[in-house]
Amino acid sequence: MRNVHHALRHTILACIDFFYTPFKKIMPLQTFRYAAAGGVNTLFDITLFSFSYHFVFKKQNLHLGQFTISPHIASLFFAFCFSLPSGFYLNRYIVFQNTGLHRHAQMVRYIIVVLICVVFNFLFLKLFVDYFGWYATPSKILTTMLVIVFSYTSQTYFFFKLKDDK
Repeated sequence: MRNVHHALRHTILACIDFFYTPFKKIMPLQTFRYAAAGGVNTLFDITLFSFSYHFVFKKQNLHLGQFTISPHIASLFFAFCFSLPSGFYLNRYIVFQNTGLHRHAQMVRYIIVVLICVVFNFLFLKLFVDYFGWYATPSKILTTMLVIVFSYTSQTYFFFKLKDDK
């Protein structure tokens, strides 16, 4: 399993770093890796959201006893179950490799920022779909774009901040 992890990590880094050359003068490698890994995970998340909205929940409310969850909110949580672990892996082993934090501490910090992002996603989706009446998938894409700024800033300066040498 360890060899698979190292091979996967090496392959992902090689792919991302291959495309970095034209961007060297305008952004640091870590920022490029964050954008690339985050972009792939975001595309994965939006694809899962759209798939579950249209084919799993079939644009129908999900009834759980006394609770009813709208299909766009159910899809948000469905996609979250898959994009959380993939996003953590990419952030831990591809983007923020040299934090000096133990895996458990990084995971706790990552889950905190992701949960905050889920709250933002929830609120924006409720606003865009339920209040403004927009379509769910474009609303999810816009929501994701708005949440990326918070996510990058919080992960770079708090959750995966480099450990001081002091």
